[in-house]
Amino acid sequence: MNQKITVVGAGKMATAISLGLVAKGYAHDEIHAYDVSPDAARIYRETTGCTVHATMADALAGTDIVLLAVKPQYAPAALAEAKSLIAGRLVISIVAGMKLDTLKNLSGCSRIVRVMPNTPALVRQGMSCFAVSPDVSAADKELAESILSSFGLVREVPESLMDAVTGLSGSGPAYVIEFILGLAEGGVYCGLPRDLALQSAIQTVLGTALMCKQNPASVEALRNAVITPNGTTARGIHVLDQAGFRGTLENCVIAAAERSAELGKK
Repeated sequence: MNQKITVVGAGKMATAISLGLVAKGYAHDEIHAYDVSPDAARIYRETTGCTVHATMADALAGTDIVLLAVKPQYAPAALAEAKSLIAGRLVISIVAGMKLDTLKNLSGCSRIVRVMPNTPALVRQGMSCFAVSPDVSAADKELAESILSSFGLVREVPESLMDAVTGLSGSGPAYVIEFILGLAEGGVYCGLPRDLALQSAIQTVLGTALMCKQNPASVEALRNAVITPNGTTARGIHVLDQAGFRGTLENCVIAAAERSAELGKK
């Protein structure tokens, strides 16, 4: 028998996490949810098959773990309503930019796990980094890792690195999609039908990412293996170098991390 999990906020990430938990062996009646939006609650229930409640009090009754999955601007109100109901519970928060101390003050709880997941969790290929408050036990941490691993890879980091995590893996899917769209548009320019160009770009990125995942120590070697001296790829790489492609990506991550830090101060 797994512990009861209550999801506060039933959006896309909450849905992805719940589906991962079901796939991992949680029963539908062990995962409960509440959302202020009836439409969001309905879509969550239809998609996951998990139990949805009309009130937060009903959803949190007897819960062991609270998964806070609301938008940052709604988190203070949600925690104010939940505070008297979740004393002593383990709180796992995926609220972007909200720090452990803030979560502790708003919730009244001391066992808090702060998580930065990303949207590939929707296909159970997410990257989640988490930081914990001092009162989180080894058992709490193991439980949180088990939950987060149901929809992808998991790493623990110091909270001081969460802004960097946001800039890289949190925002990264958008950068990768921009890259895919650029590849596809290049194929269209050269005469490929649009559907074939997009399919080729997606599969190329997917296959290359899998090769890199299987050989993380040899990523540079995998790149070099494609580059024949004075060949087609060498000329393409030369264009990327002239445009400062790698440096631009670095600056994207840095800019997003800096913005994350700014938002965390508000």
